[in-house]
Amino acid sequence: MSNEMEGYPASSDLVLVSIIPSPHDLEIARVLGWYRIPLRYAPKIVHVDFLAFYQPGSFGINNRWQIRHIAAVRGVELTTRGELLRDEPDHPRAHEEYYKLQIGPLIALPKSIRAGKWKRITFIYTMGDLLLRAKTMSDLVVRNAQREILWRTIRERAYKQGEYSTEMQIEDPDILKYLSELQLLAEESEWYQTI
Repeated sequence: MSNEMEGYPASSDLVLVSIIPSPHDLEIARVLGWYRIPLRYAPKIVHVDFLAFYQPGSFGINNRWQIRHIAAVRGVELTTRGELLRDEPDHPRAHEEYYKLQIGPLIALPKSIRAGKWKRITFIYTMGDLLLRAKTMSDLVVRNAQREILWRTIRERAYKQGEYSTEMQIEDPDILKYLSELQLLAEESEWYQTI
């Protein structure tokens, strides 16, 4: 559970670093209290404690390539893009399914987390303590002993949300592949994944 008095994640909170595509999307998060993820690009588990919003190049020279804000996740539902953005009924993806994550107020981090060499990212799982200590994106990578904690947390979330399968074990090839790719990317200090 999060440390609600301070508004920041507790050390064991599950955090999803998520791209916030534009300043307009950040304003939707701030004013309307939700964030959207296309179902077809969504990570395996979206039931997390916090979102950390990565600002790409669209945020301009002074605000790009960094995490400046976080928000507690208060709920998740599946809907369509058209239901979320009713002023865009003719959008080509209006009928596609999206996760709508209801969030609490945006909280500014005491110091921005810079991308460093990692400019193109979409989603990264991390833990609350790593987020609060990070100076660059590579500091968010879950390593060594914390990997087991991250895996256990993800597995518990999947179980609680009815997504857990008894066949899913720590030897699950998708999870192991994800973790090994994440480690490799951390070592190379680059992250390439597109929406």
